[in-house]
Amino acid sequence: MPSLALNKKARFDYEITETFEAGLVLFGHEVKSIKEGHISLKGAYIVTQKGPKGLPDFVLRKVHVSPYKKASNISDYEPERDRKILLNKKEINYLLGKYKEEGYSLIPIKVYTKKSIIKLEFGLGKGKKKHDKREDIKKRDVERKIRTLTKYQ
Repeated sequence: MPSLALNKKARFDYEITETFEAGLVLFGHEVKSIKEGHISLKGAYIVTQKGPKGLPDFVLRKVHVSPYKKASNISDYEPERDRKILLNKKEINYLLGKYKEEGYSLIPIKVYTKKSIIKLEFGLGKGKKKHDKREDIKKRDVERKIRTLTKYQ
C-alpha cells in the first residue's frame, strides 16, 4: 500500500476523529500520472453537491494532478477539476449526518494504491484553534527532547 501523496497539514490544522477509505473517478491518463507521483493534496477539501437523481455526491476539490507527459491529445485537460468520490450508500448517509453538524469538515489525508487501484483516505474532523496548534508543537518538542535524552543514556 504505497502512499502516492500525503496532506501533511491535515492533522496539524484539524483534529481528525474518524478516517474513511474511498475510490476516485479518474481519467486513464490521470491514473498514470498519479501513479508516477504527480499529485498534490495541498489545500484540498471535500464538499457535497447534488448528483444524478437528486442524490448527494461527495466531490474532491483543489487537488492538482499534473498532465501525463506521454499522453497525446489532452490539450483541454484541467489539472484541478472536481473529482467524484466513490462511497456506498451507508457511508454517504453517515457522512451527511456528521458533515451537517457544526464545525465538521471532510479533509483528504492521503492518496495510495491498493491492489493497483487508487484510493483516497480522508478524515472527518474539526478545525483546531491557534492555541491547540501551539500545544501540539510544544508536545512534539518535549517528546523529541525526551527521545534524545533517553537515547544517549
